[in-house]
Amino acid sequence: MTSATPSFEEVQARRRAMMERGLASRRKADRRFRWLGFFAVAFSALMLLLLLVNMSSAGIAGFQRSEVRFDVPLAGAMQIDAERLTQPDPMGGLELAGLEKVVDSAARTALGPEADDILANGAWREVADKLIENPGLLTGTIKVSLPASDALARAMRGDGDPAQQALATKLKAEGKLVRQFDKGFLTRSDATSPQSVGIWGALKGSMLTMFVTLILAFPVGVLSALYLEEYAPKNRWTDWIEISINNLAAVPSIIFGLLGLAVFLALFPHYRSAPLIGGMTLALMTMPVIVISGRNAIKAVPPSIRDAALAIGASKVQVVFNHVLPLALPGILTGTIIGMARALGETAPLLMIGMRAFVASPPSGFTAPSSVLPVQIFLWSDEIDRGFVERTSAAIVVLLVFLLLMNGLAIYLRNRFEQRW
Repeated sequence: MTSATPSFEEVQARRRAMMERGLASRRKADRRFRWLGFFAVAFSALMLLLLLVNMSSAGIAGFQRSEVRFDVPLAGAMQIDAERLTQPDPMGGLELAGLEKVVDSAARTALGPEADDILANGAWREVADKLIENPGLLTGTIKVSLPASDALARAMRGDGDPAQQALATKLKAEGKLVRQFDKGFLTRSDATSPQSVGIWGALKGSMLTMFVTLILAFPVGVLSALYLEEYAPKNRWTDWIEISINNLAAVPSIIFGLLGLAVFLALFPHYRSAPLIGGMTLALMTMPVIVISGRNAIKAVPPSIRDAALAIGASKVQVVFNHVLPLALPGILTGTIIGMARALGETAPLLMIGMRAFVASPPSGFTAPSSVLPVQIFLWSDEIDRGFVERTSAAIVVLLVFLLLMNGLAIYLRNRFEQRW
């Protein structure tokens, strides 16, 4: 018995059904992929938001410090006149005149006899700065808000000795112990007390180091990319160079630190922990990234641009520098900023060349001892005092802001030099 042959209409109906099932399956896969992509982006944004919120909330405390408020009567308290404060070394004159003792005595008088260990070391220097700025204050009484000692600051946070906690509670109730925004955190350098530390020394060191890195890595990297793409013959020698550059971009950063230790510090032994040595070391690490991004940007320039320039009589150098390089510059700048941002956050190579020294003053130049932001964060995070933990979070916020400014500069430069054809 033979089965009936399906009609043309039945065959078409079956084909339509198969096509509809296939289309439905593809649409379902498309929706599934779209939702997976959305959740991936949402998860990334959520993690970034959590990072920013965590750093910001922790950094707020780092930008504050515990301060003690009281009055300091200066009229007749010291044998020094206003004219002496206009001469060289006014701080030394105030120290010899006994300003530190006057401030300590005023603190004990205003806050009670138990206030022996209530001010941070060197707190009197903030009073001295005010007097140097305005010598007329020597004849009156000034209201001051000076950094509390580390012990009193810990007590204010609920840690430390019970007697100090009782004193902190009493002074807080009287409005004499407060948490204030520490403007000096952005202008001071490193110190042994979390109440007195600042970020300016490390920030200035990072700026000087990044400047040295940029002026060394950018021109060499761009010229290398131009030569390899526009001039170099295609042979085994250039193939070996390309492989070497790609491998250098993936080398761990500490290897560059060892190279800087073995070469640069051997050549300049007196510049240990200087921004000059740090910048040269980071330039070695950044240069391969600039070469790779530069070559990719040069490759993206249409060959018709070169052909048109050559057709109207331009030389090879004119073609490269008047046509190819301006069109490739946005991509080159973007790759450069990415490489610089990576160098900004590096710690290992800088530790190898000694940029972990305690530096209590900002660097005066490219050859002066200095620290940098990542190393400063590393050193503070290793401290036991909780105050340094808060300062570490604040330093991370400063580093993130510095990084955002660099990325913003990259976006501006890319849009500024971008050309469409």
